[in-house]
Amino acid sequence: MLSLSSLSPGELRRRFDGPGLVLRTGPFRSRIRTDIPALVDTISLLYADYPVDEEGFADFQLHFASTPGWRRWLRPQVRFDQDGLRPFKPLPLSQAHPMFEWVMNWCVSNKAHSYLVIHAAVLERNGRAFILPAPPGSGKSTLCAALVCRGWRLLSDELTLVRPHDLALVPLPRPVSLKNASIGVIQAWDPQAVFGPAVPETSKGTIAHMRAPRASVAAAETTAQASHIVFPRYEAGAPVRIEGVAKARLFTRVADNAFNYTVLGATGFDALARLVDACAGFDFCYSELDEAIALFERLAGES
Repeated sequence: MLSLSSLSPGELRRRFDGPGLVLRTGPFRSRIRTDIPALVDTISLLYADYPVDEEGFADFQLHFASTPGWRRWLRPQVRFDQDGLRPFKPLPLSQAHPMFEWVMNWCVSNKAHSYLVIHAAVLERNGRAFILPAPPGSGKSTLCAALVCRGWRLLSDELTLVRPHDLALVPLPRPVSLKNASIGVIQAWDPQAVFGPAVPETSKGTIAHMRAPRASVAAAETTAQASHIVFPRYEAGAPVRIEGVAKARLFTRVADNAFNYTVLGATGFDALARLVDACAGFDFCYSELDEAIALFERLAGES
């Protein structure tokens, strides 16, 4: 099986410029075309361990291009199109990689309706998978990155894929998105972690992506079963604390974080009800990563 890192720079350019690079992320294949060298470089860095396919079927057709004409010189931008459609406005060219990651999330959340798709991180340890739904700014990705750096298996930072018939969590390991102060926090937490370039002035502030561990990418075909649903919240100076969430409230809160719960109808209701029934639910507040990780390790049965 070819990995992206096994391709020479010339072959990478040929694929990106021509027929497209078919990249596998979890259960999906994306054919990616671009004429933006910086985007090629960042994808090559952060997705080095991911499998690539020869020509063939792809779930998503993605084209990222620099805008032509005078804008190329005076106001360079990146635009995305999929099968001739342009669902997003162009962004500054420096934001090509954040756009790529957002587009990858958009494709799954809007099209992968064979799964119940929840806006949540999901990590596994000792056979127990933890789903972490949380709104932006909650500290979810910071906690996710810290756990990954301490050996937890990353299934996803953004999108939890639940297979309705058996509730298996299908891995979709991709780079972890960190924002603003969280970037420096995790770089100090694990100096060995590999980051793409920090991109300032996006709609979400400064963004940088941390490469997923090779072991998590290699285990992308190994599903997991959820045991905990934890709603994390960072609160400066607060002691670590955890409180149980009643099943009825847990159901509604997870449903609020599901992209396609209403699209799936009765299938989504049944899958979510069984998932909630199978999991312990908690609200979790933290300020110190060491304390947070110690508590998660206890929940995972390590002490």
